Amino acid sequence: MLIAGDIGGTKTILGIFSKEGGSRKPLREEHYSSNRYEGLEPMIHEFMSGLDVCLDGAVFGIAGPVRGGAFVEVTNLPWTVTADSLKKYLSIESVLLLNDVQAMAYSIPLLAGDDLRTIEEGDPHASGVTGVVAPGTGLGEAYLTERNDRYHVHASEGGHADFAPIDDIQIQLLQFAGKRFEHVSCERVCSGGGMRLLYEFLRDIGYAEEPRWFQQEMAETDDAGALIIRSALGESRPCFLCRATLKLFLSILGAEAGNFALKVFALGGIYLGGGIPPLIPDELYRECFLKTFTAKGRFTGLLRKIPVKVIMNRKAVLMGAAALGLEKL
Repeated sequence: MLIAGDIGGTKTILGIFSKEGGSRKPLREEHYSSNRYEGLEPMIHEFMSGLDVCLDGAVFGIAGPVRGGAFVEVTNLPWTVTADSLKKYLSIESVLLLNDVQAMAYSIPLLAGDDLRTIEEGDPHASGVTGVVAPGTGLGEAYLTERNDRYHVHASEGGHADFAPIDDIQIQLLQFAGKRFEHVSCERVCSGGGMRLLYEFLRDIGYAEEPRWFQQEMAETDDAGALIIRSALGESRPCFLCRATLKLFLSILGAEAGNFALKVFALGGIYLGGGIPPLIPDELYRECFLKTFTAKGRFTGLLRKIPVKVIMNRKAVLMGAAALGLEKL
């Protein structure tokens, strides 16, 4: 028996898995708001309450940098998690901590059918590296390599590398963000919080007028990214400023995904994960994302051959963590 978790800055999913049920069929699964808890142990206590199970191991995919599989500081939560404290709390010997996007990458060989949406078929290289770029609360990145018929997943904190503007409007955005942050990473402008920043930038430079109704809704929401996407795509009451924000976001995401594909030579494909990509219609990917994804000068032809898929399964991190844990058990 295994406990696995997707520990995010906004939400957490915990599940109990068995070898018989596999990584797709948890025996129990619960969803939590992460910021309601002071740490992971109190959340696990609530989850395990009333359960009569004997655990053999635990695997948690956590939104933060993991050091040696044993220690993590959660990026968007005031939590510190250690494998030693969890071993003691759960009374088990096997606890594995890994970055959440790294856990998501472990699910990719298991995804099929409705789990995925193809944005660009491309011409995949069977043994090529596969990249994962995941904008949500933050911006996560990871990649997979294949050796001896086995997949090996490699973590990355590439989302915290410098934001690289590609045109005049993005240069203005970098200057705008630089007045707020000491370091403007790609995550600052390409995440849920980043989408609010993009909106405020376009509003403040007078790109379009801010609707009064949207101003009120923005002041009341805890999830600006989701609100901006809904308002950008709304038919009854569309917001042009939100639409422009979403297009700018996709332009930045496309450029960053293309950069990551070049850095890891992702001929096996790029998978877009996280909470934001499943909310966006295909036409915007082709109009905004693919334009900047492939705009790499002498390597444009190469980028056009790289498949691009969206991970639609919202439990990919949990599934990947469970698959890894069951394999190790």
